[in-house]
Amino acid sequence: MKIMVSACLMGDNVKYSGGNNFNEKLLKFTEGHEIIKVCPEIMGGLPVPRAPGEIVDGVVRNEDGTSVDFEYKTGAEKALEIAKAEQVDLVILQSRSPSCGVNQIYDGTFSGNLINGSGVFAEMMKNNGFKVMDIEDLQCC
Repeated sequence: MKIMVSACLMGDNVKYSGGNNFNEKLLKFTEGHEIIKVCPEIMGGLPVPRAPGEIVDGVVRNEDGTSVDFEYKTGAEKALEIAKAEQVDLVILQSRSPSCGVNQIYDGTFSGNLINGSGVFAEMMKNNGFKVMDIEDLQCC
């Protein structure tokens, strides 16, 4: 099986803060499968570290109001093209991210409040027929 994953979950230091979200369960779950790591935010040209972004009225913005929507969408489109070319079977993404959040994202107030919704990349993957899973829904290992 080909599994596309958020690079931060595999230990790549690509989070906005410069760190990662390494997940031991994901490492065990993906053993023996082909892994394709992506970080749409980096692929869209954003640096590490970077200001945190949230979706505000449908546009990804930094807390100071600066739009980074172009970078998020560009990176998501690049990652989508890789998923199509590689014909991935499953996509496992980082929770709550404005790019990769599957079930919930922050509400756009930069206050830590969560709402139901998906990040830019997660939504794009779902709309293109890919099976997308939130890392927090991984039941194994």
